[in-house]
Amino acid sequence: MNIENTQVQMRKGILEFCILHIIARGEVYASDMLDELTSARIMVVEGTLYPLLTRLRKAGLVDYKWVESSSGPPRKYYTLTEQGREFLDGLSQTWEELVSSTQKIISVKKNPTQS
Repeated sequence: MNIENTQVQMRKGILEFCILHIIARGEVYASDMLDELTSARIMVVEGTLYPLLTRLRKAGLVDYKWVESSSGPPRKYYTLTEQGREFLDGLSQTWEELVSSTQKIISVKKNPTQS
């Protein structure tokens, strides 16, 4: 079995959650999201991010606006909708439960009678 495959799947599983958290802080440009995700070692490429942002927008969780740029073409800045905030609150609660449950499982010491 390939550990890298499993690691990538774990990161993909929390990508939407992390993106929503980044957007929840305020207006954000996609390349800034990519930079933050990369610096947090949640590797993602534009080909993954943009379709996910489109899906989140179509679901009514995020919105965007175009802002003129002095250094090139207009930029699309993303914000969280009210529905997106409610969705993120639900995901955050699930995250806390998963972290707690996982921590309980991985912190249990092996029983000496088990082989």
